[in-house]
Amino acid sequence: MKRPFVWLLIAALISIGIQVAAANGITIELNKFEDQDGACRAYLVFQNQTDATFSEFKLDLVMFDTDSVIAKRLAVDASPLRPAKTSVKLFDIDGLACGDISRILINDVIACRDQDGERLDCITAVTPVSRNTVAFIK
Repeated sequence: MKRPFVWLLIAALISIGIQVAAANGITIELNKFEDQDGACRAYLVFQNQTDATFSEFKLDLVMFDTDSVIAKRLAVDASPLRPAKTSVKLFDIDGLACGDISRILINDVIACRDQDGERLDCITAVTPVSRNTVAFIK
């Protein structure tokens, strides 16, 4: 009889741990797509839940088509990211219709510097989330 309680307690602790980890990093939400003339416009919502200002923050994104084949690779500059701040960045994926994208991979954070210009490894701090039917992963 105690086992269900133990499993519920473990699940709750894991959930709290995940929330704390996300609260100390940078959440990037794929919010929506809009078809433009010969392009797909993507809206990303950045939540910098750290105390750091990122003067440089550039993502290496890879788009996959509906057959899971790489369709496009794109560098997206999202800087600056201010501490404890939510911001929206948008970018166009030229030559690709929104309906042709099945998932987007954050391949890397190719440039990440704090306000003092110190280079950081930010990929571990990033948590991708999708509000779209397209998967957003790292």
